Amino acid sequence: MNKLKMHSFDIIQKNIEKMKVLFPSCVTEAKGKDGEIKLSVDFDRLKQELSYFIVEGPQERYQLDWPGKREALLTANMPITKTLRPCSKESVNFDDTKNLFIEGDNLDVLKLLQETYLAKVKMIYIDPPYNTGTAMIYKNDFSEKIDKYLERTNQIDENGNSLVVNRNSNGRFHSDWLSMMYSRLKLARNLLTDDGFAILAMDDSEIENLIKICDEIFGSENRISIISVVHKPEGRNQEKFIGTSNEFALIYAKNKSLANFNNVVLNEEVAKTFKFSDSNSNYKLQSFISKNHGRAGKDTSLRINKPQFWYPIFVSPDLQEITVQEKVGYKAIYPVTSTGQERTWNTSKDTCIDLIKKGELVAINKDDKISIFQKYREKQVIKSHWIDKKYNATNYGTKILDNLMQTKTFDFPKSLYLLIDLLKLTTKNDDLIMDFFAGSSTTAHAVMQLNAEDGGNRRFIMVQFPEKCDQKSEAFKAGYQNIAEISKERIRRAGIKVLKDNFNEQWHKDIGFRVLKLDSSNMADVYYSPEQLKQNDLFEQIENIKADRTDEDLLFQILLDWGIDLSLPVKKEIIQNKLVFFVDDNALAACFNLGVDENLIKELANKKPLRVVFRNDGFDSDVVKINAEQIFKQISPNTEVKAI
Repeated sequence: MNKLKMHSFDIIQKNIEKMKVLFPSCVTEAKGKDGEIKLSVDFDRLKQELSYFIVEGPQERYQLDWPGKREALLTANMPITKTLRPCSKESVNFDDTKNLFIEGDNLDVLKLLQETYLAKVKMIYIDPPYNTGTAMIYKNDFSEKIDKYLERTNQIDENGNSLVVNRNSNGRFHSDWLSMMYSRLKLARNLLTDDGFAILAMDDSEIENLIKICDEIFGSENRISIISVVHKPEGRNQEKFIGTSNEFALIYAKNKSLANFNNVVLNEEVAKTFKFSDSNSNYKLQSFISKNHGRAGKDTSLRINKPQFWYPIFVSPDLQEITVQEKVGYKAIYPVTSTGQERTWNTSKDTCIDLIKKGELVAINKDDKISIFQKYREKQVIKSHWIDKKYNATNYGTKILDNLMQTKTFDFPKSLYLLIDLLKLTTKNDDLIMDFFAGSSTTAHAVMQLNAEDGGNRRFIMVQFPEKCDQKSEAFKAGYQNIAEISKERIRRAGIKVLKDNFNEQWHKDIGFRVLKLDSSNMADVYYSPEQLKQNDLFEQIENIKADRTDEDLLFQILLDWGIDLSLPVKKEIIQNKLVFFVDDNALAACFNLGVDENLIKELANKKPLRVVFRNDGFDSDVVKINAEQIFKQISPNTEVKAI
């Protein structure tokens, strides 16, 4: 019976497999340190395949480079043996919610999510730590295999600390920050849908370098805009020369040719003029009679000057049907003004037919006169300079958070309405949004708020490292040990507040979130390296699952391993006196009890799950283990059977 790998997605091997399709002569097989045969690349041969001349050495080329860039790429591709453990007691509506809050280092989390959420996230928003000289920079805790490597490249200290202060005195002041961002953005791009967007907040400390690494990772051709957001209109009064009043939002598409902004109006006063709505969007009504006066004194909207745009539109007595085909009892409407002037319709007859089919024309009877109106859809030219007062981070970021939490908990949160507007532009319906520098979870708050307003059912994944609060801070005095605790509590309180306000009836009212916490693998070392066991250890290490791990812990590591959505509903059933988990009804069946017999196996096979997993040592006997696969082949041949 095949065993699950129980480690993160191996990006390197997948990349080599793709390369083998294009350049089969450049890919060979080699024995790894673990003794297993793996694919490897003949780089010398590959260089020659991609060159018009004889390759003898490195060539100069235009690119952003810094000490540690290669290590950052290696860091991004290196698999890890970690997992996400569910924590229902800190969650809200754990069983029913579609939202996730993941606590842990975002680099490891991004690695673990590669398979499950590959090309699933519509919008990624991040507000990473700014490189101010005192900002905390994320460092990485990898498997033992590369600890020495990380220490050698100054990514952890001799004590294995995962966070350091990136001060100006550090010779790698910019390099540390760039390496931290590069590896995470490389992984994040994989999660975006083909028409998805990445939006990054940044001040002027690293804006040039951030643009360059984003151009490299996403492609400069996929850069949408660099928006200047006036978040502090009064300016910073401590500046020596110019008081900074803005920061930036970099917007990239994964594929610009496939991506589109939604037709929305962000200006609230303008938005109020779009009083009507249907299943497509908000709209206002404008007369279908043309008012285009043309050029050079020739009024092209007059019938005499544009006769092909003069034709009757027929309206049913109840005003519900509009057509250009004459029908008995239908009234013919012509483009004649209230003063009796014969003008033209806005479009040709053929285009009018298309508009009618799309439901874009409306007939209204006012004062016994029927008029034809066209739906003018909500739309606004999105400019690169955002100055609306609702983007003020103090009034609509800090004050909103302080009022919600009833104390000062977090410095410099983004304006709630800035996030809402970015979501309006880039997401709709049940799109998935991720923020892997969650901070106080303004993004999650904005997702719930916007869903309540427009009836969408967007989902979120928040990721936050449990960075400890300063013991002198108001947050610590209020009982918050770390930023992740602040983040979770903000979502809880925001959800309650959103439910108390008026909301769209189509919203599913999902204000919950599943808490998952990054941890070492549930599997003991023997699971990954059985060949390293000595004969004397065989009797001591039969158990390959760590003693402190629960069945729920095992289930969620299996979901990661199999690439199954972590927000799917999970049900428990007792079958043949054994506990069985069912994920999304039949997506996965899992039993981690000992003493599994053929009766249980047959009953599970009759339910025909897509996947089923048992403990490797959970079968009643070796015979039962061997027969398990045969039973499924006979009863449910499409079920994938594995063990841990």
